[in-house]
This record gives sequence, structure tokens and C-alpha cells, in this order.
Amino acid sequence: MAGSKRAEKNSSLKKYIVADKYAGMTVDVYVKDVMQESARKRQKLFFNKGIYVNGKAAHSKRVLNAGDMVAVRQFKDSSYGVTPEDGPVDVLYEDKDLLVVNKPAGMLVHPAGQTTSGTLANYLAMYFKKKGQVVTIRAIHRLDRDTTGCVLFAKSGKIQTELEKLLAAGQIHRGYEAVVEGTDIENKYPDGIIDAKIGKDIYHANRRMVTDKGQRAVTHFQVLAKSDKFSHLALQLETGRTHQIRVHLAYAGKPVLGDAMYGQGRGKGEKQALHAVSIEFTHPVTGEAIKVKAPRPKAWEKYINIFKRCN
Repeated sequence: MAGSKRAEKNSSLKKYIVADKYAGMTVDVYVKDVMQESARKRQKLFFNKGIYVNGKAAHSKRVLNAGDMVAVRQFKDSSYGVTPEDGPVDVLYEDKDLLVVNKPAGMLVHPAGQTTSGTLANYLAMYFKKKGQVVTIRAIHRLDRDTTGCVLFAKSGKIQTELEKLLAAGQIHRGYEAVVEGTDIENKYPDGIIDAKIGKDIYHANRRMVTDKGQRAVTHFQVLAKSDKFSHLALQLETGRTHQIRVHLAYAGKPVLGDAMYGQGRGKGEKQALHAVSIEFTHPVTGEAIKVKAPRPKAWEKYINIFKRCN
């Protein structure tokens, strides 16, 4: 009984009245299709008797009638999901539901592999802790370690689900800029589109390659400026494959400057010149058009000055 009371105190109920057209659905299907709860969450809720029909805990196979009230318990976050650590957090946009953070170079978005600390997720957890908030860190997408710029985070499981649906539907638009080696990419791709499937590199672990056995991958680009050796590109992803921009540009023979994995490597102190400059989407709660831009890193100043002198 005490555990039940603690659960009620740390949660709220999301309630729906079953419309005529949904009569005959099972509770599980209704909660999935109408209330839009994930498979993992439904499994946990049914196990913990957190889904109710007309005020009583319901079995997943129960058949619903029109007018039934279905309630799903919504638990508040009880942990950050990672260990909070002091570190840089450059918030570009924030409201009660989500935030966009500007990731620096040389930092993972979240712990992975042998890296368990020093990530943006660790630092963001401390950011919330200092504000007296317990928010599980939920990255909607990620950037490679050496790519800089906009990363979107949700502040609740509900918002995470909504944003992930937008991402899957191609309704979260991410803009990138890159400085690449070479000056004639538009000659090979005059329509500004690189359409080449990407899959795992069978020769190198953790790498990707263009292969007919891969998944469809489409990158759009526009040439912003040129020097005698380099090009400054604006890029948009139509799909979101791992390392997509870097793989496509290397495949085009114009690798990202400073790309140690797919390019010619980097000189001392040189950074990978790929930046997630913007993110645009419709807010899942307010319906507001959100557009956030991340300033270019200081390391880009030398490239931009070169382009200015040549144009």
C-alpha cells in the first residue's frame, strides 16, 4: 500500500474516453495507437498495474466499449539517467518541454562504449541538478564526437515520443555547414544532391561506407563560397544515416576538412569542419514554429576569412 501511495504521489494520470470508432479495440492496441505510448512503456505499465479502465487496473487483452475511460499513469522522472558532472552547457533554446544545446567539438552526446563520463549528457544532468530539477536526459538525435552545433533534448517521455515521431516523419529539419577539400563538387552533382546508399564498412569497425547493400541516404548541398583549395557548403539531410554527411562527401571526393576517419586527417590543432548550424520543427505542444541557430565555432574564423579574401 505504501509503495502504491508513493507511485501516486510521483505520477499523474493521462485520461481518454473511448470514442465509438475505437469500440472493440483491446486496451493494449488503444494505448499504443490512440494514446501513443511506446512498447517498452506499455510493458512496464501493465506489469505495474499502471493502466486503468473505468478506475480499475486493466489487462492488456481487455476489449473496450465506447464510453470507457482509459487512464495511463505518467511517472515523473526519478533519475538523470547519467551521472551529473560539471562541464560546459551552451543552451541555445529552452522551454518547459525541450531544449537545444550547442555541442562543442571533441565531446560525445551521451555515454557510449568505454566513454562513461565527460559527455554532453553528463554536463546537462548537472545543469538540471543545479536548477533543482530531476530530468532524465533524452537526446532526440546525436552528433559525432567532432561535429559541433545543435542537439535537441526532450524533458519528458511524452515529449520524447512526439519529437521522435516528427524526426521519423522528416519534420525536424537540421541544417549543416561544412568546409570540404576541393572546389568542383557541383560539377559531379549539378543538382546539389548526393543519393547513395550507406551501410557498415566491412573492412573497418565503427565506420560506414557507400554500398548497394546499405540503406537509402540522400544529402542536399549548396556551395556558399570557394577558395583555391576548399569549398564552403550548406547541407540538409533528407535521411539520417550514421556519419551520412561525412561518408557522402568523402564518396564525392570532397571530404570534410579535418575529418580523421574519412578524410585526409588533420594538422596539429585543426578541428573537423562540420557544424550543425540550425534545427527547425513545429513545437509538439504549442504548435509554434521553432528555429534555432548555433554560431560557428571560433576555429572556423580562419576558413571564413580565406573565403572572404577569395570572393
